[in-house]
Amino acid sequence: MYLKNSNHKKPLLWGIDLGGTKIEGVIIDESQPNKALHRLRIPTESSLGATHVVDQLRLLVTQLEESSQSKRPHTIGIGVPGVVDPSTGIFRDSNISCLNGHFFQKELSTALECEALLANDANCFVLAESIWGAARGHRVVMGLILGTGVGGGIVVDGHLIPGLHGIAGEWGNNALSSEGGACYESKRGCNERILSGPALEEFYENITGEKITLPEIVRRAEAREEAARQTLERLQEKFAEAIAPAINILDPDVIVIGGGVGNIDLLYEASTLKKISRYIFHNDVKTQFFKPILGDSAGVFGAAMLGVGADKKT
Repeated sequence: MYLKNSNHKKPLLWGIDLGGTKIEGVIIDESQPNKALHRLRIPTESSLGATHVVDQLRLLVTQLEESSQSKRPHTIGIGVPGVVDPSTGIFRDSNISCLNGHFFQKELSTALECEALLANDANCFVLAESIWGAARGHRVVMGLILGTGVGGGIVVDGHLIPGLHGIAGEWGNNALSSEGGACYESKRGCNERILSGPALEEFYENITGEKITLPEIVRRAEAREEAARQTLERLQEKFAEAIAPAINILDPDVIVIGGGVGNIDLLYEASTLKKISRYIFHNDVKTQFFKPILGDSAGVFGAAMLGVGADKKT
């Protein structure tokens, strides 16, 4: 476990969340994770290439040093959209496409002059929520990201489970059915192509011919518009079908759902559990489904925790 009783003062934790449009860095005290001592954001500017992204990360760390008037630690945790292949060290499966194929972790460690500890951003999310957030006190936790994309991660007894290929918990690319079109890896019917925000918006547009945002679909469903209700009812049914295999295999105590789709209350209602019960081996669903409580901070706080001994996807 990470949070051990100790009489000595613990070192501050540095974490970075690398996103497609922005990079966020924090310095936190492990005993008070909800209060970032220092917090900075700069643009990613990935269109300028991999070298520029590395330069931006180095700039952010330098700015954190200056704002905190402290020296960078020996290790910095970094949440990334993608994974480092454990067998080759090559970065892959990132929507920041300029980074794919690079020895990104090695390049960052050199550029930052400290050890860069990389983990998938969904892993950082579930790590933070399992230690400090909604799933605190539970042993086996699965975290899902249901947003523009769909991903996930697994924490057991406070430790990330990266897996042999570095993809444990990557639930988004499981094939749900042949519907939904091809995902970015050209596989058809992935959870991501059916349950993500853009997929729901596309489904609504196919019914109505009108392109609107997911929050507007939710609002219209609450106003009992038929097409919007149909969209969310389909989400509920397909989510139940998709999450059941994960429950069958992992049997988690808690599933925390982040991302914009995770804000939809329907996913947490008893009617959803009833639908899940039709698909799981044991038809009495005891797994609890929680919304995250750390908000946008979960990813960067989870990244900071990589520096205190969490297993990582490397």
